[in-house]
Amino acid sequence: MIEESTLSEVLATGLSGGAEFAEVFVEDRRSTSAVLDDGRVEDVATGRDRGAGIRVVVGESTGFAHTTDLSPEGLNAAARTAAAAARDGKGGATMVELTSVEAANPSVVRLFPGDVATSAKVELLGRADRAARAAGSSISQVSARYGDSRRRIQVANSDGVLASDDQVRTLFSVSAVANGDTGMQTGRESIGHTVGFELFDDHSVEELAERAARRAIVKLDARPAPSGTRTVVIGPGGGGVMFHEACGHGLEADLVGKAASVFAGRVGEQVASPLVTLVDDGTMGGEWGAFAIDDEGRPAQRNVLIEDGVLTDFMWDLLRARKEGRASSGNGRRQSYQHLPMVRMTNTYLLGGESEPDDIVADTPNGVYIAHLGGGQVNTATGDFVFGMTEAYLIEDGKITEPLRDGNLIGNGPAALASIDAVGNDFAMGSPGTCGKDGQGVPVGDGVPTLRVGGLTVGGTAA
Repeated sequence: MIEESTLSEVLATGLSGGAEFAEVFVEDRRSTSAVLDDGRVEDVATGRDRGAGIRVVVGESTGFAHTTDLSPEGLNAAARTAAAAARDGKGGATMVELTSVEAANPSVVRLFPGDVATSAKVELLGRADRAARAAGSSISQVSARYGDSRRRIQVANSDGVLASDDQVRTLFSVSAVANGDTGMQTGRESIGHTVGFELFDDHSVEELAERAARRAIVKLDARPAPSGTRTVVIGPGGGGVMFHEACGHGLEADLVGKAASVFAGRVGEQVASPLVTLVDDGTMGGEWGAFAIDDEGRPAQRNVLIEDGVLTDFMWDLLRARKEGRASSGNGRRQSYQHLPMVRMTNTYLLGGESEPDDIVADTPNGVYIAHLGGGQVNTATGDFVFGMTEAYLIEDGKITEPLRDGNLIGNGPAALASIDAVGNDFAMGSPGTCGKDGQGVPVGDGVPTLRVGGLTVGGTAA
């Protein structure tokens, strides 16, 4: 995207004020989206955003500037601006010799979405609408969304790193509303992978829409969720967001360094049940949080964070790792060239165990089975969390019985990790997600097998 000689010159400009580190991040993003609501295509949009962010570091000070002018003049001007914000008045210039970093792309794209006609993308919306409405007469409203993006990045820094990546993502989601005597109930399903338009050769939008509609219809006969402390069985895939929020954020090195994590200072300690091994893995081919390099040029890695219940490591970006005299774990991510990188998750998941899922349920006399969790919040300093239950059922006498209306799941991350007493052999990744942190959003994945947790609080309306 940018000539190597130009990148070297810009880095030298950034270092000329006595800086210790300089970095150029270049991004070219193209995207398409289409939305259908109530049988009508409401919005079809395409866009392109191209620019560069330049970071200069002097001691504890960081200067940052971004620009859409990718000419040598524009890049050098941004580098001078960033250096001025960070420098300590030292002079001189340092030329940087760049060495290409080779990182295999974990995802294979067979059909770039940019090569597909917009009409074919819009057609998917209509197919989903018809399938959802055919699921039952109670379906009163359907909305569907298609999205794709191609993000090409280039990273160069004063350590000599020169790396690039080409990230293609394709997404489809369906939301259905059912009307009945108990009011309106909503069901949602989504599919998204770091692949091209071939996503729809492997996944049927009709099946996706039918599942969303059935979820809404089932809730029409649901009873109020119970309230109080319950044993909870979380189904495969759909409960991964709990570990992303309740545990994953607390394992990000920036929060640990600020003493804003309940896991600070606990490496080597037993922080979870021996059945728990928690992994963050940017190399999972095709998954929503996969990439070849992170946004600081570090190849993606598979990082074991908790192994057999013992905290083994945190997730690291480049600058925080440098301070500790270690390598980045490939978790430096940013929303766009207009943002500074920070420590972020990729695909975070709990490894599968040896138990049969049916046996886990059968061995639970009474409790709640959660097929899908919605959004949630966590206090990383304490580990306390709350999540919405978007699909849940009662467990009575070891059997999954009546559906429950939406309610909340409340608990504490470390306590929940310690209370896991059964882990199934049916691991699955969940729906694609966008993780928000400090005003930035990045694509992430999460997953779990069936597992059982004792002592969580269900916030429902029934006694």
